[in-house]
Amino acid sequence: MEPMDKDAFKQLKETLLSGRKNGYDRLNGAELEAMEDYCTGYKAFLDAGKTERLCAAEVIRLAETAGYRPYSRRLALSAGDKVYVCNRGKAVMLACIGKKPLAEGVQIAAAHIDSPRLDLKPNPLYEDSELAYFKTHYYGGIRKYQWVTIPLALHGVAALKDGTRVTVRIGEDGGEPRLVITDLLPHLGAAQNKKPLAEAVPGETLNLLLGSRPIGGEEESGRVKLAVMKLLHDKYGIVEDDLTSAELEAVPAVKACDIGLDRSMIGAYGHDDRVCAYAALRALLDLEETPEKTAVCILADKEEIGSDGVTGMQSAAFDTFIEDLCAAQGTALRICYEKSFCLSADVTAAYDPNYPDVFEKRNESQLNYGIGLCKYTGARGKSGASDADAETVAYVRRLFDEAGVIWQISELGKVDAGGGGTVAMYMANRNITTLDAGVPVLSMHAPFETVSKLDCYETYKGMKAVFQAGN
Repeated sequence: MEPMDKDAFKQLKETLLSGRKNGYDRLNGAELEAMEDYCTGYKAFLDAGKTERLCAAEVIRLAETAGYRPYSRRLALSAGDKVYVCNRGKAVMLACIGKKPLAEGVQIAAAHIDSPRLDLKPNPLYEDSELAYFKTHYYGGIRKYQWVTIPLALHGVAALKDGTRVTVRIGEDGGEPRLVITDLLPHLGAAQNKKPLAEAVPGETLNLLLGSRPIGGEEESGRVKLAVMKLLHDKYGIVEDDLTSAELEAVPAVKACDIGLDRSMIGAYGHDDRVCAYAALRALLDLEETPEKTAVCILADKEEIGSDGVTGMQSAAFDTFIEDLCAAQGTALRICYEKSFCLSADVTAAYDPNYPDVFEKRNESQLNYGIGLCKYTGARGKSGASDADAETVAYVRRLFDEAGVIWQISELGKVDAGGGGTVAMYMANRNITTLDAGVPVLSMHAPFETVSKLDCYETYKGMKAVFQAGN
């Protein structure tokens, strides 16, 4: 091979090699300002929606403000119409009807709005050693030791026998008491210290401390439990048996905030996956013109426990919604699906230099390098992955590059180190072309996760590019 001068070498390198750049080396001042505005709205969204029910309610509030209306079957729809369906108060499906018929497919962004947490057991209230507690059952993949000794709030509903539904909210607002799960003091923790992290805090010890002040005479038993139940009855009108038909969730009692001296990151509970849910929702609501193809945003429940159940992505609720839209145009659902595209919008693991042993650095997402494209998720031998084909990845690359979206390729750790799942395979199983993409997260599934503002904003831009695509 002949010698090459410096300029020719540089040109060849720029042409043939990827040359990824930190996103801050690519954004201008106007884009940085837009990024900050977007992230301010996102932080407010997080604080308003700490559970799937609260998140669904906030989604509906934002959607109706943007002109969306509840959809009812056989409602006549025209290009530009904006409709939504709320599935049992825990999942939301929205659509902006496009110019092209549904026979030519729809453009979908599918995210989930449930997050790891602690649910109360059906018979949660008990007293031990004159302390009152709620017993919990953790929801989703958590590291149990992370949930002790932090302030917790309680959210949810209690459904009474007469059909009344009571909303419970404790520990979220200023001046309200918080709940906590206690842990061993280091002086007595020698035996606990020798256990693996997964065993050091057993699930049955994740009990919420409720109170210690008794009522009644000292000769009576169960006085602290009764005092707690009286407080709940005075405020919410419920009795102990009503807890058996309640959905009460303990979540961190923290607000979303800027992280870092440069304020370049956001710390909060629930980034997984509300960071992608907000991006998909905001992108849909911010469409300036009627899209060529119908744009659909799916915000599902139950992803953290396998997407089962009536509000999960495996439910027929999604098929029913799209089938109803198709029926209005005389289109078969299967024809719509086979020409549709879905961006499975879920977070990915950000490379953490504190724990390099479990990451494969050449194929991991990094903070500030944009939305992460994940060709496959799953675990080890791609188990539980939809494994998008080359043409699908190329399609998304083209969409993003044409829209100026900063993106990167992502995996979820080393091949033998772990892995994870999303809703992608459930969309792909419907014969919908699907690719995973989302925001890289530090400390994923922890009570307090961290993301980059730049990556949040680029994910929003990516969702918008998908909705605006016409073919």
